[in-house]
Formats: sequence, C-alpha cells, structure tokens
Amino acid sequence: MSTSKGGGGAGGGGGGKKKKEVKKETKLGMAYKKDDNFGEWYSEVVVNSEMIEYYDISGCYILRPWAMEIWELLKEFFDAEIKKLKLKPYYFPLFVTENVLQKEKDHIEGFAPEVAWVTKSGKSDLEAPIAIRPTSETVIRLWQCHQVLQILELYRRIYEEFLAVPVSKGRKSEMEKFAGGLYTTSVEAFIPNTGRGIQGATSHCLGQNFAKMFDITFENEKGERSMVWQNSWAYTTRSIGVMVMTHGDDKGLVLPPKVAPIQVIVIPVPFKDADTTAIKGACESTVYTLNQAGVRADLDARENYSPGWKYSQWEMKGVPLRIEIGPKDLANKQVRIVRRDNGTKVDIPSTDLVEQVRVLLDGIQVNLLETAKQKRDACIAPISTWSEFTEALNDKKLILAPWCDEEEVEKDVKARTKGELGAAKTLCTPFDQPDLPSGTVCFASGKPATKWSFWGRSY
Repeated sequence: MSTSKGGGGAGGGGGGKKKKEVKKETKLGMAYKKDDNFGEWYSEVVVNSEMIEYYDISGCYILRPWAMEIWELLKEFFDAEIKKLKLKPYYFPLFVTENVLQKEKDHIEGFAPEVAWVTKSGKSDLEAPIAIRPTSETVIRLWQCHQVLQILELYRRIYEEFLAVPVSKGRKSEMEKFAGGLYTTSVEAFIPNTGRGIQGATSHCLGQNFAKMFDITFENEKGERSMVWQNSWAYTTRSIGVMVMTHGDDKGLVLPPKVAPIQVIVIPVPFKDADTTAIKGACESTVYTLNQAGVRADLDARENYSPGWKYSQWEMKGVPLRIEIGPKDLANKQVRIVRRDNGTKVDIPSTDLVEQVRVLLDGIQVNLLETAKQKRDACIAPISTWSEFTEALNDKKLILAPWCDEEEVEKDVKARTKGELGAAKTLCTPFDQPDLPSGTVCFASGKPATKWSFWGRSY
C-alpha cells in the first residue's frame, strides 16, 4: 500500500524521511517524546504499538492486524451508511494504460510526478508501458450533486464521533482542488504539535469532465443527465495516522473506545502465595461478562511477563481501559480499572462491572474529542494583516484570514513563505463562515476580501 497525493498516512506523519529505521528492542517505553521530536516519536509509536511494519520499498509499509482492525471498525460504519444512500461501489484495476491517462490529461498533470510505470513482465519488455493508477484508492463511489453534503457529513462523523478528532468542513481553493475537477470539498484536521493542517477526506465535483471522456452519466426520473460526483476517501492510513498524531502521548498510542480493537484488557495480578487459580478464574469471568455485554474485552494470561510489563505494553497499544484483579480485589469482590487517557484509577464492585465500564468508555470517548478540540481551537489565529499572518505562521497557528479568493494571490503567498518548513497555503474555506464586515480587505493583496479561509503549513 502506498500513500496518496499530499497524504499524511499511518506511516508518513513524521516528516520528510523516505523510510524510518526503528530498532526492534525487547524493552518497552518510548525513546522519543512527542514535544521534543514529533517525527521520530510518531514513527516509534506506529511501530511499537504493532500498527505497521516498514517495507523495503520507499513509501510502502505493512498494516498489521492492530491497524487493520481499527480500519474494519471504521469501514463497517461507513459502508452501512453509504448503503443507506443507495450508492454502489466500483473497483478499478490497479493498472491503467497510457492512452487512458492521455484522456485524463488535466487530471494527470496534477499527479504526473507520482505516476509509476511498469515496463517489464518477467524478463520481457511490455509492448506498451502500464501506469499504476495515481490515486490512493481503487474503490470509488459516484453520487449526485444533492448528496455531497451527506457524504461530507459522514466523513465528519468518522473523524469526530469515531476517531475523536475535530475537523472543519469546507471547500478547497482552485489551486488545491482535485486536478481536473470543478471543485473539491473536504474535512480538515490540524496537528497542534507541529502546527500543520492535514486533509482528512475529500469529495470532488467532477462535473461532466470525466463523464464525457468515459461516457459515465447519471439519469434522473425525468431522463435528464446529472453531474457526476466522485468520492476520494483517504483510505485507512490517513485517518488512522491523524488519530495517532492527535491522541498519542509519551507512553504510546491512545485509542478512542469506538475504534479500539480491544476496549478492555484484563490482567491478573497474583502475589506470592496467592490463589492464582481463583484469580485467573475471576479474570476469565470478567472477560466473559464484558464480551456478552458487547464490550470488546480480552485477557492477558501470559505467565512469562510481569504485570508491570503487561501494563506498559497495553498502554503502548492504546487500550482504553485496563482491569487489574489481585488477591485484595478477589477478597473484596471488586476490580480495579485504570483509564488510558488520563491514568485515573478506580475500584468498582464486580456486580457493577458492565454498567461502570460502559460509563467509563463513553467518558473516554467524549474526553478525547473535547481535549483535542480545545487544543485545536487554542491554535486558531484570526488575522487581518500580512505581518500578523507571518507571526502566526511562525507560531504554528491555524490561521483564519480574510482573502480575495484569487489564485495569483495564493501563489504569491506560497512564494513569499517558502522555506525549510514548507510554504503556507490555503487549507480550506470553512462552510461555517464568520461575519465579514463591509470594507474588509485581503490580508495578502489589500484587495476586497470575499471570504474567510484557513491557511497554514500542511502535510
């Protein structure tokens, strides 16, 4: 699997290196801190939490079961909602011929540097080279104009309700839209630690551009041709990567309960001369009770690791709740529960197990979103002048600026801010527009402003 254009995938959130070298060690714990070296921290988290393994081809990596299970939970929700809209999937081949690319010339110009070509089959040269499709996904869904906001709302729900990541819905600028399309709408996230925006998901209005090339049309009940919409869902890696960057800490991954493959890990804590059989039985009973109630729980009964080592490993993997059961808990008919998001510990009666676990899981889900939203909102910097813009950019802010919506002005901003950290650009024009007083001018050109747009550096 490869990353998409402009992507910030599960393996690529750290920055500019083509491939991260992470030593495999038996010890637990993080060598890098999130605030000190974000790129190395991110690479360490996704490897040590057993989400990915790096591959020997640059830009590619292996998604391990821990990441794939998260994706399956997202996909289960998304596919069910899509079916409610009566939309059908298309699965396109990985390869595409050169003549087809030529038909899509306007589109391909935007992807040209990233097109890879296959020229051999075995030891023989192909009669004609074949390109690898220059998008991150080969599953595509088409829809009509009136459904675009419904689709975009699904994306928002995936990020905010499942991944607990706050996003802004908006429209891309002409420079940032999908190459060859009429316009692009998107949901945009922001990573406060790095001061960079990241495109979460996009929905493109293709109009009739591609439909005319390949004779793809919709027909309504009156027999009228309708515009074609394409969904470009940033499959797997980007959405999961954004979640890792947003919630992870110096102990590793932090998973929102809705997408955690294991929501509760149960760990026996036997002391010397303790009744280990009874403790293990209580742990097994706890897991069974939670599973029956629909909670994804599991037991770590490995005897060759200490309880403390297990605590660290499951913290690294981001499991939302840890249940510890030792001799004291057994005697008092209770369990000890530890939250991954804030480390809070609480002892609860075994009779209240299911109810209390559900309350805690719901609380963690809400807390992660609220905490992330507070951090994101604290970074939003409304500005009105160029000097305020450059100051906010250097302070790693998500800049909200009045803009004249001219492509040449955006090009000029990119040119003037180009540097080692990358140039600034528009992230999106949010649908939720603040009031724009009469006479407001563009921060960059001094011309009359027509809208507020988010600006900043991005992945």
